[in-house]
Amino acid sequence: MTDKHLSTQFDAELSGISTRVLEMGGLVEAQVAQAVQALVTFSGEQAIEVVRTEEKVNAMEVEIDRELSTIIARRQPTARDLRLLIAISKTIANLERVGDEAARVARTAQRLIEGGVPTRLRLPMTDLSFEADLATAQLRKALDAFARLDVERAVEVLKHDDQIDKEFEGLLRKLITYMMEDPRTISSSIDLVFVAKAIERVGDHAKNLAEVVIYVVKGTDVRHNPPEAVEVMVK
Repeated sequence: MTDKHLSTQFDAELSGISTRVLEMGGLVEAQVAQAVQALVTFSGEQAIEVVRTEEKVNAMEVEIDRELSTIIARRQPTARDLRLLIAISKTIANLERVGDEAARVARTAQRLIEGGVPTRLRLPMTDLSFEADLATAQLRKALDAFARLDVERAVEVLKHDDQIDKEFEGLLRKLITYMMEDPRTISSSIDLVFVAKAIERVGDHAKNLAEVVIYVVKGTDVRHNPPEAVEVMVK
């Protein structure tokens, strides 16, 4: 078998596994959106569907991980290809955690539906929905950067990460106010705090994916650096 044929096969395997990663990304993105929708509309059916989807996401992570191990053992990839394979491993780990956060939101929705939510606490649902829109948009951009190996797109994700943090902090202040004014809202408010934190973590995982893209393309580890410094590092 010629080296060219081996190379073509390897490229096809990389393309196939990258496609699987994007499928997994699309699944968890939809999972997050559905989990928040379940909470906002108090839909027990949607919450159940999100929890069921978690099993599919977990299975995809295991399958892709197995494929990665096989490729590494069989192909002995060179430096850049090895970086990509390592990046894919990190990417699916982050996506699996996004699925975990979505399932956490769905389970909280189930608990609130069963226990009943004070009318006043239905007001922050709009804020939660907005925070979730920001997080899923970040995740979508990060996956797009991965698909195209687009460093500029990845840097954009890093630049907008603080928007989700600000939304979380604002929602936290609002919920604390509710708890202080009406102790009967404490239990439900705490649940919503955990939901808001889960959504914020989705944004964190999107940021991690963007950093992985930069690592693949540039071979530079930009973790724990502010966006301004990252821009300089990738030039």
